[in-house]
Amino acid sequence: MKLIFFAWLAFVSSAYAQSNDPTRPPAAWMTAADAGVSGVEGSTGLRLQSVLLRQGGRPVAIIDGKTVTLGDQVGGARLVRLTEREAVLQGADGVTHLYLTPDVEKQMIVTPKSRKAGKTGPVKGLP
Repeated sequence: MKLIFFAWLAFVSSAYAQSNDPTRPPAAWMTAADAGVSGVEGSTGLRLQSVLLRQGGRPVAIIDGKTVTLGDQVGGARLVRLTEREAVLQGADGVTHLYLTPDVEKQMIVTPKSRKAGKTGPVKGLP
């Protein structure tokens, strides 16, 4: 009886841990195979997961869990350009751009210039 209880406890705790893993990517980023769902047809396409720009070495991208160096092929297309946030693939269908954060648009933040040190002037609100 204890063996059945411990087997059930191990199963339940394993399922709970998988569903509450804080390092697990959001469900929208996962393919059916990643999520453990079977019987779902169709693919969401290639997904850029990481970029490694090594100093003095060849740039490397992780695309759909595969390590791809500049010039290698993945999904029928060749990796032709790699930046810190984008991979460019050239294939029979044309050029494909993969982004690390496809829903995020970077914008420059402009801060006002600070006053020069040592410069004094009237302080507002004081007589």
